[in-house]
Amino acid sequence: MNPLVLIVEDEPAQVEVLRYNLEKKGYRTAVADAGEEALLLAEEEEPDLVILDWMLPDISGIEICRRLKTQQKTRALPVIMLTARGEEEDRVRGLESGADDYVVKPYSPNEMIARVQAVLRRSHPEMESEILRYADIEMDLARHRVSRNGKSVHLGPTEFRLLRVLMERPARVFSREQLLDRAWGRDVYVESRTVDVHIRRLRKALNIDASKDIIRTVRGSGYAIDEES
Repeated sequence: MNPLVLIVEDEPAQVEVLRYNLEKKGYRTAVADAGEEALLLAEEEEPDLVILDWMLPDISGIEICRRLKTQQKTRALPVIMLTARGEEEDRVRGLESGADDYVVKPYSPNEMIARVQAVLRRSHPEMESEILRYADIEMDLARHRVSRNGKSVHLGPTEFRLLRVLMERPARVFSREQLLDRAWGRDVYVESRTVDVHIRRLRKALNIDASKDIIRTVRGSGYAIDEES
């Protein structure tokens, strides 16, 4: 599933430029125009990266970045600080708050995309790999093939996407809504219980030769791929 970028910006024109260029490159986007909304979305949507404007109507970007970096769930979330403040002292403050990069307005869309790609490569090296491996399962993303213990596993397109989401973050529990968003997409309406049907199919395909069930069900929460299940 393509990376999700959370844009935290209160200027509509800036938001549109960022969304257009990010989505053109295949990224998914979510938008918040204020600090409290940004903190809520960062926890609920679990983006892969945040583009965070320094000046916001309620909480400064500096404070938002500090909060993200002190919370367990968002501590590793990469942040690119976006601001009109280009002085060295401001850059230092931004980086000291925990930002991974700092972009000064006005900027070119190509520069921003390059910064996003560089930060994601550093923070999520698995996104650059065409092979995902966990326990005895291997996914070849380029050839669209899956194997377990060296034996081929036949999956439908939906089961393949679900497995990829789980394999990219082993042991992490995804809710049904998160799996729907990442495997089906935001603009597709699917009943949440449909996830259960496809998880059952995925389990059946993976449990070849009586292999251990590696998909963990967390009652009331969702699913994870976890060899300790």
